[in-house]
Amino acid sequence: MEKLTVALPKGRLFDQTIQIFKESDILKEEVQQNSRKLILETADFRFLLVRAKDVPTYVEYGVADLGVAGDDLLMEMKPDVYRPVDLGIGACTIMVAGLPQDREKYFSNPTSLKISTKYPNIAREFFGKKGIEVQIIELYGSIELAPLVGLSEFIVDIVETGRTLRENGLVVIEEIAPSSAKLIVNRATYKTKNQKVMDIIEKLENTLVKG
Repeated sequence: MEKLTVALPKGRLFDQTIQIFKESDILKEEVQQNSRKLILETADFRFLLVRAKDVPTYVEYGVADLGVAGDDLLMEMKPDVYRPVDLGIGACTIMVAGLPQDREKYFSNPTSLKISTKYPNIAREFFGKKGIEVQIIELYGSIELAPLVGLSEFIVDIVETGRTLRENGLVVIEEIAPSSAKLIVNRATYKTKNQKVMDIIEKLENTLVKG
């Protein structure tokens, strides 16, 4: 029987997804991350361990039939994929954050702002709807540092607990959107392997409703 290929992000989301697959009776075998192996095989599945940001690309281009990706990446990248199931894991919120003393400026109807983020498309779209012109500075690590050293006035990032913001003297200025991990499906797979895909979707939905 032909295996389904599933692209999963390395780390905690991988473990949580595998757990949900097992609870849903989709996966029968033990599957564990290995620091060196990028492909893990079971009787029914071929798992690709990739960077979270790469999951939508693997699924959109058909290298993977299925994948798991957060709303933050789906909103940023806008891949042409189906998103049939919210897995309810990886919950966080996409937010604008900054220094407390800059809150007043943010809400004073500014015409332009300087924003540091790894989500340039989300930031442009969000502020564009407000009629605010933004200068985007793309960063991919320690984004909280940007307002502290004057690189930008505010940041757009995902916030899970808010601890990192608090420890660096930053506050949430405005919420953009909630984010959680979705099962995503390649469009061609959805048609050519529909029975397999629908079986997985149904089992996931039944398990998640019970949970």
